[in-house]
Amino acid sequence: MRIFVTAKPRAKEERVEKIDETHFVVAVTEPPVEGRANEAIVRALAKHFGVSSQNVRIVSGHTSRQKIVDVL
Repeated sequence: MRIFVTAKPRAKEERVEKIDETHFVVAVTEPPVEGRANEAIVRALAKHFGVSSQNVRIVSGHTSRQKIVDVL
């Protein structure tokens, strides 16, 4: 499943908010430094969908707040 994510790094708390079937807002506490926020987003989405982190992959937007993510 391909989803579109708006990232919110350095948030006060970690959360995944569903906007519609394919759009999500993911807030993580990690800063966007050295890929730490991306790793936290992958972990948060894996937990939300109940899959392993290895089954969540950022396809596009590694340095942007707008990301395209595949969840297998």
